[in-house]
Amino acid sequence: MICPDRFKGQVMVVTGAAQGIGLGVAARACAEGADVLLADRAEFTPEVAAQIDASGPGRARAVIADLETYEGAEAVMAAATEAFGGIDIVVTGVGGAIRMRPFAEFTPDQIEAEVRRSLMPTLWSCRAAIAPLKARGGGVIVNVSSNATRGIHRVPYSAAKGGVNALTASLAMELAKHNIRVVAAAPGGTDAPPRRIPRNAKGDTKAEQRWMAQAVKQVTTSTLMGRYGTLDEQVAPILFLASQEASYITGSTLVVAGGDTG
Repeated sequence: MICPDRFKGQVMVVTGAAQGIGLGVAARACAEGADVLLADRAEFTPEVAAQIDASGPGRARAVIADLETYEGAEAVMAAATEAFGGIDIVVTGVGGAIRMRPFAEFTPDQIEAEVRRSLMPTLWSCRAAIAPLKARGGGVIVNVSSNATRGIHRVPYSAAKGGVNALTASLAMELAKHNIRVVAAAPGGTDAPPRRIPRNAKGDTKAEQRWMAQAVKQVTTSTLMGRYGTLDEQVAPILFLASQEASYITGSTLVVAGGDTG
């Protein structure tokens, strides 16, 4: 359900916006009046932004950046400020498990890659967002975490998302005096269109396919509803947290996983 004009006059940055939940957030926010900067390292990000911009009523622009670096995060915030004059809301959506395998099967390099993918973009984006949000007189950061802080075959990813939850709680304490709320949504398993860029560019081995199937079974048996959520069921809570309807919520992580609290 679209809430017309809910974000009218506000500027939103969405990272990881080229596909999946991030794309859904950007498209719906624009439909509800926000001017949105879509940030992603995918080359087709400008194409996606152009499609959203054509639908309006808000404006959509794009920047290609590597959010696993602080320089990339700074470039994103600078691009939003240049395009729209400031920033009111930042939704940090970069992340996702690269591999599924028992912890003992992860190499050290693979563990570091999981943490770089699912913790550092949020950490860097939060840090880079502080100055422009303060300059605006306040705002909101919504971190996209995961309920998979408890789950099989993804211990490094779980650790990274646990870090996102801790970051959210601690940063909220620091920024409340600046009228900046920091919150998180923790999606569970989500049905989404096929990814244009795969989570694991090298492809899964047969063993990893088997471990993935085991993880999927664990997720669907852990949730009380016995199914994955839809994109709309994930986008709506994120935008609620970003809106003035959630003006007295900060430091909290909202689990959106059909009853599986992670």
